[in-house]
Amino acid sequence: MSALGRLQRRLAEPPPGPFRPDFWRSPLRGPWLTSLLGTLLAPAIVLIALTGLISHDAYHPELRGNATIDPAHDIGVLLQFPTSGPSWIYALTQGIHVTVGLITIPLLLAKLWSVIPKLFQWPAVRSVANAIERLSLLLLVGGALFEFATGVLNIQYDYAWHFNFVTAHYWGAWVFFAAFAVHVCVKMPVVVRCYRERGVLKPLRDDLLHTRPEPAEPGGLAPTAPAAPTLSRRGLLGLVGGASLTILVLNIGESVGGPLRRLALLAPRGRVFGTGPNDFQINRTVASAEITRELIAADWRLSVRAGTRTVSLSRKQLMALPQSTHELTIGCVEGWSTTQHWTGVRLSDLADLVGAPPGATVAVESVQPAGLYRSATLSSEQASDERSLLALCVNGVDLSPDHGYPARIIAPGVPGVHCTKWVGSMRFEAA
Repeated sequence: MSALGRLQRRLAEPPPGPFRPDFWRSPLRGPWLTSLLGTLLAPAIVLIALTGLISHDAYHPELRGNATIDPAHDIGVLLQFPTSGPSWIYALTQGIHVTVGLITIPLLLAKLWSVIPKLFQWPAVRSVANAIERLSLLLLVGGALFEFATGVLNIQYDYAWHFNFVTAHYWGAWVFFAAFAVHVCVKMPVVVRCYRERGVLKPLRDDLLHTRPEPAEPGGLAPTAPAAPTLSRRGLLGLVGGASLTILVLNIGESVGGPLRRLALLAPRGRVFGTGPNDFQINRTVASAEITRELIAADWRLSVRAGTRTVSLSRKQLMALPQSTHELTIGCVEGWSTTQHWTGVRLSDLADLVGAPPGATVAVESVQPAGLYRSATLSSEQASDERSLLALCVNGVDLSPDHGYPARIIAPGVPGVHCTKWVGSMRFEAA
């Protein structure tokens, strides 16, 4: 045999370890199990994607300062976020996004476990069509891991990267979901065949004693040399379901609040925030925002402007204006929410005070020296909503410094990042 022939033969032989078909021996792996896990995963992925796009739209990225996505390159969404309705609407959609995303992690990991032999396929590329398929899987698996990993770290306020989370998570979502849609179309015939041959749920009836491997096929997922089962297929699903249920119990209190908050052991900011009427979720304290006593001292004044007209108001003058009280919810992108009774001046009344044009937007800026969350722009619908307030009090007492004293924005259905604290100026502009 020539040297070239020996080289070709050596390259055709898989390396030792996971590249050899007999390395993977779990009798549970096979196209049916992967099909079932994918069937369970698909609706969760769709729900996560839809609520994520709704959250993106709620930010009104087309308005100045509201998002780091370039409006000229923003793909936009298919669903319009409601501009009126319950104050908790954003808290609901974002709570679903985060909660479903977290409880889906065990299912995603099980799905990846079921197909891991494909990662070590040998030869790595068998044809042009196979190369395209593997590239699509790289986008699918890589996109899933990126989206879930960055999402979890964001929930925990752990920014272990040097890129903007909002931008990366947004574009990563489009890449992942495009690859996911292609994958579903390509694998649907396999799913239909597996269910037709083995039944949709029939294999789950088998206990450990009657668990049998699926028929092995060249290059397939079923093992060529299966080991004896140590877990049934329904046991595997029970393990995955139990893990998801545990995550749900440990996280649901963040989104729902009330008595369930005591169960939120994974809450990154803790579960107790002091005593009294100001005892509720604090995402950014005066210390972390570098708010000094001088910035919110008694001589603090609010600047309200529309066009060439500017009005400067002290807190005492704001308190002298007509006050409104509403029960409103703050919903944060990280998934937590809190509902309190807020009292303050309607934004629409401040707009009238400076003669703002009808349907004006309002750009709000904090006295915070620098950093994130110091400014946001509310849409015309949000600014004109009778429930939208420049809040001065909460639950019948003055705002605490950590909750935005001397004044903060609170509006229905607004992402928490737009409820600017320690407000220093407001500028009404024609939409």
